[in-house]
Amino acid sequence: MKCPFCGSIEDKVIDSRASKEGDVIRRRRECLKCEQRFTSYERVEDPFPMVIKKDGSREFFDGHKIITGLKKACEKRPIPITKLEEIEKNIEKKLIGLNVKEIQSTWIGEEIMTALKDLDKVAYVRFASVYRQFKDINDLMEEVKGLFETKKK
Repeated sequence: MKCPFCGSIEDKVIDSRASKEGDVIRRRRECLKCEQRFTSYERVEDPFPMVIKKDGSREFFDGHKIITGLKKACEKRPIPITKLEEIEKNIEKKLIGLNVKEIQSTWIGEEIMTALKDLDKVAYVRFASVYRQFKDINDLMEEVKGLFETKKK
């Protein structure tokens, strides 16, 4: 492990702990050259599929992008970050369960929309306005009307 302070690759592990879920190991390390301490994390590489974007390009799945989008949609809303992390983890679990090599980005977007609709209607509309790329206020109004119709049922 390369020291973030001096760049040396010589270090020793001082402490190792598994996460509550058991999927990550946290290691405290000490550089043998500069004696600075730092933390590293070790995890099993998950078999996530490639994401096919709307323009046809492909990229590796990145759960941080989901969290970023959720944070933007939920900004100034009374939603704890733990709920957003839970949504992201649930999407990851579903994705792994599909056991596919590639997935359309629209599948991920729809999963986020479904979760937000149950969590917070304002956050849902915020996310939908960006995700569905509403052209004008009429598109937005149709989406909001759909929310009220779902609520009545």
